Amino acid sequence: MTSHKDYARLKRDDFVSLKGFDYIEFYVGNAHQAAHFYRTTLGFVPIAYAGLETGVRDRVSFVMEQGQIRLILTAATSPDSQVAEHVRLHGDGVKDIAFAVDDATQAFAVAVERGAAPVMEPSLFECEEGRLIKSTIGACGHTVHSFIQRDDPQRAFFPRYQAIPKAPQLLPTGLEAIDHIAISVERGALDQWIDFYRTVLGLHQSHQEDIFTEYSAMNSKVVQNVNGSIKFPIMEPASGRRKSQIEEYLEFNRGPGAQHVALLSNSIVETVRLLRQNGIEFLRSPDTYYQALENRIGKIDEDISSLRELNILADRDQWGYLLQIFSKPIQSRPTLFIEVIQRAGARGFGAGNILALFEAVEREQAMRGNL
Repeated sequence: MTSHKDYARLKRDDFVSLKGFDYIEFYVGNAHQAAHFYRTTLGFVPIAYAGLETGVRDRVSFVMEQGQIRLILTAATSPDSQVAEHVRLHGDGVKDIAFAVDDATQAFAVAVERGAAPVMEPSLFECEEGRLIKSTIGACGHTVHSFIQRDDPQRAFFPRYQAIPKAPQLLPTGLEAIDHIAISVERGALDQWIDFYRTVLGLHQSHQEDIFTEYSAMNSKVVQNVNGSIKFPIMEPASGRRKSQIEEYLEFNRGPGAQHVALLSNSIVETVRLLRQNGIEFLRSPDTYYQALENRIGKIDEDISSLRELNILADRDQWGYLLQIFSKPIQSRPTLFIEVIQRAGARGFGAGNILALFEAVEREQAMRGNL
């Protein structure tokens, strides 16, 4: 590992070019068990491992892959490590949302110049298997963003990892790519973080939605890059009669962070069937939601009866329609969950479904005694 000190010469007006998500790293209590869960329920394949056997002393990590999605599952080997402290405070959840870039040194310099907190200076990692440059900045709460510059962007090289050449295979579930990552922040902090992503990373605001139910409310805005390969819906609680899902997340996560990860599928009906068979539980919507669905969103290619059977939601915007469904929390705390989404031209986030989602989550909150 070699530090790159020449970033200081770069200018404030240089552009941060983010190509897409490189990986998401989760800090978890047990990496082996988490890898088994992500493999057997979500269809991810373990492709690389790091730990004591590879010279890494403070953690164990598995790289999991499906389609264009790469996840890293990391657990501590010592109770004194910052990984263990993160899990103690937040539970299992997202730590690092990493971006693919052409120049990790420039990206770091521009981001820090524009106000980001430096976490790791640009550093070169190389061996016979590959070469990459990585730098890291602070983000919301204890989340960080890494910039990853790869000599071969198509190759999933990770330094100090060993490949897992013959991992047990299961049927993939059809998850193809990361669509967006939703972030929950404290009340009054929404505009601050929208400004952070606009100023520091050059994203632009594309959507805004304020939701009010009988019991709770939230305000949300979306920032994304030019081609839409990186999208962050950011949400804050608003005043309501009872505790919103955003407030529940903030309470059990002990602060702001990634609330859910949305994964793209080209056939959501098939994907959800497989995930249900594998044990993933999804939120349920009342049957009345589907009674006038076609009148509300127009003709779609999918069979409405299949959507009703699987509780898949549908929405339309000026560019097309989308289908989406939300899981229940996938760890012990009612924090992180996943969304499965299929886009047929639509660029939005299911604004017409957010109320239905909120009401479904409120039913779950009431069962947990957190409404």
